[in-house]
Amino acid sequence: MSCKKDRHLSRIEGLRLEINDSLGHNKAIDSFISPYRDHVNKNLDSVISYSADLYSKGDGELNTAIGNMMADIVFEQAEPIYKSRTGNSIDMVLLNHGGIRSILPKGPITTRTAYEIMPFENSIVVVEMKMEVIDSMLRYLVAAKRAHPVSGLKLWLSDHDKIVKAEINGSQIDSVKTYSVATNDYLYYGGDRMNFFKMGDSMHVMNYKIRNAMIDYFHKYDTISPKRDDRFIRTNDSILLTKADSGQ
Repeated sequence: MSCKKDRHLSRIEGLRLEINDSLGHNKAIDSFISPYRDHVNKNLDSVISYSADLYSKGDGELNTAIGNMMADIVFEQAEPIYKSRTGNSIDMVLLNHGGIRSILPKGPITTRTAYEIMPFENSIVVVEMKMEVIDSMLRYLVAAKRAHPVSGLKLWLSDHDKIVKAEINGSQIDSVKTYSVATNDYLYYGGDRMNFFKMGDSMHVMNYKIRNAMIDYFHKYDTISPKRDDRFIRTNDSILLTKADSGQ
């Protein structure tokens, strides 16, 4: 017959180790990784385009130049992939204002620039959405009152935040059409409380990170000069309307 003894945990002790500049370098390890680090830094810092000005996500109320650029990049870069796989075209893009994590500074654009603006591993997905889901999306944008990047959508609000005009691809929203809306996987799964995406009919994975789409886009154009426009505004914003009408 064996004897059982009750064991009770009486105390847990821990030791705090700070990681700071006082820690010495291991020269052997540093020498080993140095060539790889130098190669990565060289690739990250190679110039791939040029920014005509400094662009920040804080430079507008409902749409910003950098936000418009981000949405337009997703539209342009993901469209041929989606078309080749489904035979359909992307109708619009919706991203989130908070996903832009840095400015686009004036001057040379490098691969590192794309990593700074989009440090997340977010990938592009396309969701098929009927009218009732589109309505939920529009109500979200009206309530949010933020410059969430959009492309292919035109949304004009009144002084009292009522929708004056809502168009997709230059046409009034069709109550029987299914729209293909590009976004990222973070938002599809409810990020920024965009829960309406899950109400869509189906979701297509593009296997294409937004950051990689940015890098490919920057390689295509010598100079990047995005603009604020009238894709999402209040109708009393006369200054912006004047600029939009004049093509500035």
